[in-house]
Amino acid sequence: MLEDCKTLQQYWGGVSEVIDRWLEERRELLVKYCELSEIQDFDGANASHGSKLQNFCELMVDYVSVGHFEVFEQLASEGKAFSDTEGLKQGAQIVEAIQPSTEAILDFNDKYLETDDLESLAVDLSSIGEFLAQRFESEDKMIEVLHNAHVPALLQESQADSV
Repeated sequence: MLEDCKTLQQYWGGVSEVIDRWLEERRELLVKYCELSEIQDFDGANASHGSKLQNFCELMVDYVSVGHFEVFEQLASEGKAFSDTEGLKQGAQIVEAIQPSTEAILDFNDKYLETDDLESLAVDLSSIGEFLAQRFESEDKMIEVLHNAHVPALLQESQADSV
């Protein structure tokens, strides 16, 4: 997943500052996820484990928030600017498909903010990893549908303006 994230940032890099920052946050989130996943025996009394878990939860909630309140909004605005009815329809379906992962992420965050009991963390991390993978795939599709589809038109406009 981390390698895919780097490739996507290179592919979409520079096209949109918001998307670039968001993809960088995604990369950081994956690094934190991997760090947590490497811990064999979680111990709520271990300050390092608690700190890593808290950092992961904060980054995950920030990532989801930026996605919903900045990136998805920007993509929808772009679709509207290009009168891309089909893209907007697909985007709405993608947001709907992403909703279960949003709920799972928020539930995970709430659970581990309120407890030092890390007994089920390994299982919960595995589950959240699956949700994140599905979410990233859907988000990439949304970028493709509502952003990359318009790049040729933007390039054409840019070239026409420079002539």
